Amino acid sequence: MRAALLRLRRGTGLPVAFGGLLEGSRQVRIGELSGTGTRALNGLAISSGNGLGGKAVALSRPCAVTDYHVSRHISHEYDAAVAAEGLRSVLAVPVVVRRRVRGVLYGALRAAQPLGDRTLAAAVAAARDVEQSLVVRDEVRSLLAAAREPVAGPGAWEQVREAHGALRALAPRVLDPALRAELLAVCGRLATAATVPERERDRPVSLAPREVDVLSCVAAGVTNAAAAERLGLRPETVKGYLRSAMRKLGAHTRLEAVVAARRAGLLP
Repeated sequence: MRAALLRLRRGTGLPVAFGGLLEGSRQVRIGELSGTGTRALNGLAISSGNGLGGKAVALSRPCAVTDYHVSRHISHEYDAAVAAEGLRSVLAVPVVVRRRVRGVLYGALRAAQPLGDRTLAAAVAAARDVEQSLVVRDEVRSLLAAAREPVAGPGAWEQVREAHGALRALAPRVLDPALRAELLAVCGRLATAATVPERERDRPVSLAPREVDVLSCVAAGVTNAAAAERLGLRPETVKGYLRSAMRKLGAHTRLEAVVAARRAGLLP
C-alpha cells in the first residue's frame, strides 16, 4: 500500500495520497498516509456507502469529486477529517481482488479543480499494484497452510514438491518481510523433509537462492522459458543459474542436478 501511494503521487503530481484495507466485511481502515500534513485521516474507518471511499467500495468502481465539502453526490460523515487535512478535490479507487473489494486508494488536491483521465488511470494502476500484492499474499498463505499438513498417502511427496516449487517462485514477489521469511523457512523445512535419510545425504552444497528457485522449476518439469516466466527472469538468466547450480552439484544433466540437490537436502 505504501509503495502504491508513492507511485500514485509520483505519477500524477498529486500532493496527498492515502489508503487502507478492508477490515471485516464492510469497513476500510485508513492505515497509510503519504504527503499529509496532519494525522486526521489516520485510522479512519470508512463504511461501505459512506463518503467518497465508501461509495467506491459499494459500487466497486473509481469515484471522484471536484470539491468534497459541497458535493451532492456523496454523504458527508467524514467532512471533519477531510477539512482538517485541507483537501478539496479527491478521487477514490477500490482495490478489487477476485470481484471482492479489499481496500481503497485515495488521491487528493488542496484545491477545487477537476482530476483528469490521466490522474484516474494512474490511480487505477496503483490500485492494481496493491491487488497483485494481495493475490500473491493470499496464494502464499494458502500454500503455507497446505505445506503444514502432514505428508501421507500416494503421491504426497509430489504434492510437497509442487508446493515447494510454487513457494520458491512466489518468494521474490512478497513485499512483507515477515511473510517472506516465514515462506522461506517453510521451504527449508520442506526441502529437508525429503525421503533421503540425513545419514545418506551428500556433502552440503551451497547454492544461491535463485539457483534453488531455478532447480525447483526444473524439478517440476518446466522448460527454461516457463521457469523464466514463473520467476520473472529472462530465459538467458535462468540458463546461467542452472549452469552454475549444475557445476556446484557436479551434475552433467538437469536430471542429475535435481537428484543431487535432493540428496543434498536442497529440494524435497
